[in-house]
Amino acid sequence: MIALSLAEIAEVVGGQTHDIPDPSVQVTGPVVRDSREAGPGSLFVAFVGEHVDGHDFAAAVVEAGAVAVLASRPVGVPAIVVEDVQAALGALARHVVERLGATLVALTGSAGKTSTKDLIAQVLQREAPTVFTPGSLNNEIGLPLTALTATEETKFLVLEMGARGIGHIRYLTGLTPPKVGLVLNVGSAHIGEFGGREQIAQAKGELVEALPPAEEGGAAILNADDPFVRAMASRTKAKVILFGESDEADVRAENVRLTDSGQPSFRLHTPSGASDVTMRLYGEHHVSNALAAAAVAHELGMSADEIARALSEAGSLSRWRMEVTERPDGVTVVNDAYNANPESMKAALRALAAMGKGRRTWAVLGKMAELGDEALAEHDAVGRLAVRLNVSKLVAVGGREAAWLQLGAYNEGSWGEESVHVSDAQAAVDLLRSELRPGDVVLVKASRSVGLESVAQALLETGAEGEVAAR
Repeated sequence: MIALSLAEIAEVVGGQTHDIPDPSVQVTGPVVRDSREAGPGSLFVAFVGEHVDGHDFAAAVVEAGAVAVLASRPVGVPAIVVEDVQAALGALARHVVERLGATLVALTGSAGKTSTKDLIAQVLQREAPTVFTPGSLNNEIGLPLTALTATEETKFLVLEMGARGIGHIRYLTGLTPPKVGLVLNVGSAHIGEFGGREQIAQAKGELVEALPPAEEGGAAILNADDPFVRAMASRTKAKVILFGESDEADVRAENVRLTDSGQPSFRLHTPSGASDVTMRLYGEHHVSNALAAAAVAHELGMSADEIARALSEAGSLSRWRMEVTERPDGVTVVNDAYNANPESMKAALRALAAMGKGRRTWAVLGKMAELGDEALAEHDAVGRLAVRLNVSKLVAVGGREAAWLQLGAYNEGSWGEESVHVSDAQAAVDLLRSELRPGDVVLVKASRSVGLESVAQALLETGAEGEVAAR
């Protein structure tokens, strides 16, 4: 964070200083909410959680070097006391962002946000110092904490914005007003909470509504291949740039194919030229993510050759998202267990089919959460797709939703024993350890709440004949 005195921070957040001998002392380190991350020069934000009260750690963080605590009550050590800690954190982030003058890029969508954010960051880093959301810390707490990591040297600030209801993105854009806004897609993620795709589109479109007009540099990057997203052009005064495989897209891909290992290759076309891309990531769904990143980079002044080179060298920065590891015995484990929705589940299955040509393929799948009334149909559809893609064996893990996955597969073809429903992750591990053969490819994917990453981790702990797997 840029250096600010405690007196300045108190004024920005509307707080009162308590037990602070010298208000001119500056916060020079990070702003943190985890007491274990507190260090010299830091500011600790004390949230009251369901099980833990951050105020209880006030003395410990100051002893570790924190300058003060942002708190909702006096804590006996240097503190800035406010009525609402979350609102104060947001106000501080807004102040710092406005002071910096960095170009703020915000993105949202139903699927692919984190992977695309990571691509954008890796492309823009070649141009200038870039700060971006770690992992998927995209809510009302994670977003301002990320913004506060920016410094005077930061030129680009790339922020992922999530939403679980109408008004959420409007709130986030109020904390960190974007100049460039990207909407990836409108899918089925959280459809049970929103009520339908129209409501999801309404919420996601709040991002483009927040952009400055074109004459002030505002730019809306929209998916030409998604009718819900493309329609958002009417909701913004910013310049509109379309990306996708449509002929009408300003940034588009041609000659899309997958390599023998399942990595996408294509010809990237931008208004400034064309260049070839072969990605290190796995799955055709990354083409759309790459085009989105390319559209942002083009708008910010990079050439087609520069963008293509950066996309070809970019890797996965966030864990459990199509992490591909080969064991010593030749079994390939694809850990995509961070989260799942119908769109990402289908994309992962297609990637598995591409990677597994000539090999046995296993889809270890679990529940997709928050689908509401669509849950049965969507799980059934995923099970059926596994059959159509000739996945060798589907292992459905968990309760009712997993049973729907397995039943969809069973009803789609005469699979019989080629699909199986098991009760939990350990049962899946036991099955796989007994039946995997060298050369098999295993995909592991479910919503985060299922915890299927434990299956992938267990498979990687030992390879053939008990050998430790290499990362």
